Amino acid sequence: MSRKSSRFTIAVHILVLLAIEKKSEPTTSEYLARSASTNPVVIRRILAMLGKADLVLAQSGAHGGIRLARPAEQISLLEVYQAVEEKSLFSFGDRSPNPYCICGRSLEPVLHRVFVQAEQAMEKSLDKITVAQVAHDVEEVDGLDLPKLNS
Repeated sequence: MSRKSSRFTIAVHILVLLAIEKKSEPTTSEYLARSASTNPVVIRRILAMLGKADLVLAQSGAHGGIRLARPAEQISLLEVYQAVEEKSLFSFGDRSPNPYCICGRSLEPVLHRVFVQAEQAMEKSLDKITVAQVAHDVEEVDGLDLPKLNS
């Protein structure tokens, strides 16, 4: 069984938190790691990918950290997804199809077309949603009468 990646979810978490907090000083990877309940090394790897995609800016030094490279309204979830996910959403695995079976020899090209359509639909959907919209929704949900985590 293949393990699903959480890079996209963590990347969105990082960008949404930066958008919500709008700090004047850069945010550290340690702070982001505590917020996302993960290791700072994981955060730094994702931040490197986001930086390479020009979604965040890094500031080094004693007061270093990360900030959004542009307004959250100008960052789509598709950009985030493309920055951190390396492979297709679907996979055929490493097996060799059986050429003596109708499905073995013919299913892969059919499914390939289905997979391409599904991925295009997902990308079209992600392209319509910005980090700012997700931040707004997070703030709205947080305002509901839900249990809060202790800091």
